[in-house]
Amino acid sequence: MFKAPFSFDGRIRRTEYGLSYLLYLVFSVPFNIFFQSNEPSAGVTIVFFLLLIPFLWFLLAQGAKRCHDRGNSGWYQLIPFYSLWMLFADSDHGPNEYGPNPKGEGNYNSINEIGKKEF
Repeated sequence: MFKAPFSFDGRIRRTEYGLSYLLYLVFSVPFNIFFQSNEPSAGVTIVFFLLLIPFLWFLLAQGAKRCHDRGNSGWYQLIPFYSLWMLFADSDHGPNEYGPNPKGEGNYNSINEIGKKEF
């Protein structure tokens, strides 16, 4: 799990997408509570935004891979509430243009070649 988490290539399962989102929430919620209850200094704000950039990249990359698992472009994650659809909808059966099914269901393998002639 979490192979190449910052890459936009490939496909991931619902579990990995859900864990990615929870990891992002674990990071962002305490900072939101801190910023709402205190008047942070400029240094703390800069540090927060510097830490936020990799987490946003991570979340966008994982979202794009989950869109790929559904057979869609990564841009679909910008549609409002599409993240809920990605969280609960099943993936495409077998390989698609973005790679093999991460569950292994319907993937082409060498056993399908047995008994076939090549011309």
